[in-house]
Amino acid sequence: MRNGEPLRYVALGDSQTEGVGDGDDTAGLRGFADRLAEHLAAAHPGLLYANLAVRGRLAGQVRSGQLGPALELRPDVATVVAGVNDVLRPRFDAAEVAGELEEMFAALTGAGARVATVTFPDVGRIAPLARPLRPRVAELNARVRAAAARHGVVVAETGLAAVGADPRLWSTDRLHASPLGHARIAAALAEALALPGSDDAWRAVAAEVGWAAGFLGPWLGRRLRGTSSGDGRTAKRPQPLPLV
Repeated sequence: MRNGEPLRYVALGDSQTEGVGDGDDTAGLRGFADRLAEHLAAAHPGLLYANLAVRGRLAGQVRSGQLGPALELRPDVATVVAGVNDVLRPRFDAAEVAGELEEMFAALTGAGARVATVTFPDVGRIAPLARPLRPRVAELNARVRAAAARHGVVVAETGLAAVGADPRLWSTDRLHASPLGHARIAAALAEALALPGSDDAWRAVAAEVGWAAGFLGPWLGRRLRGTSSGDGRTAKRPQPLPLV
């Protein structure tokens, strides 16, 4: 906090940070970032919160499109959660993706923000058809931990907790967290940030053909067409506003 000003929280990322899976585009999305903002507001009344995330973004796109605006907002707290979209691409370079994340870690911590991120769960336990992606997720998590350690970024180890494979934490597409999952991610980040009232209770453990037809097929179709679910979309909360 600067000179008695309200605490500023800025969220950077892709669809998870935007809140996909927790609400809808008609009624509005909530998501873990909104929920974490509520945790922060409980400890810091008057909190100002901005969410720059846009679904479908790769880690490099998050850095190029969101880092500059985030720094201009002078955050006291920032979350950076990206990389899953990269994992899903045919060509994946864990070092390159982690490098994009590390650039954001370095810039935000260098500007005085307290930064938090997460590790990703074993996708093979959530969707068996995704088991070939396990080595990618494991390598990315290891590199995220190392990059975070170099810059004093706190890590919510949602990728290690057994609860990460609980189907109740995932929406029907098995790519995005459900409302309960978003709540658990927010609680994990609150614990990592040592917010008052936070604890490790979030760790409590709470059909392939249909999933492939309903979600994997459309996703592959977008890849073949060179389109993204985030095309034409902008950040849902581009300016820091009081949390209502």
